[in-house]
Amino acid sequence: MHETRRPAAAPRRRRPRSFGETLRGLRQARGIGLRELARRLGISATYLSQIESDACPTPIEERVMAMAQALEQDPDELLALAGRVASDVDAIIRARPRAMATFLRTARGLSEEDLRRLTEQIRERQAR
Repeated sequence: MHETRRPAAAPRRRRPRSFGETLRGLRQARGIGLRELARRLGISATYLSQIESDACPTPIEERVMAMAQALEQDPDELLALAGRVASDVDAIIRARPRAMATFLRTARGLSEEDLRRLTEQIRERQAR
């Protein structure tokens, strides 16, 4: 009897975690109950459950910032995951759109270490 081999399936790519999935994972990793986090944020547990289930739009900037603080996360990273940009960053870009867009596009390929060094150089220059 001859066995037919099927070609190996391509490895599945994991889809990026959504805002709600990430929020739930962060909350659970810190051992915080849904009702407790909702109480800390001043929202209902039902609403928080809807956010974690991606059953409603991502919250406004202020609420995402409060979530980041409650979960000890970087607010800019949580905002980005929510598809938002901090209002101060938005204002910086709007004040000089061409220059800032060029700068960000140019810096796009830099490593975290390169960005850290560049940030330090800018801070030193501003301190002069």
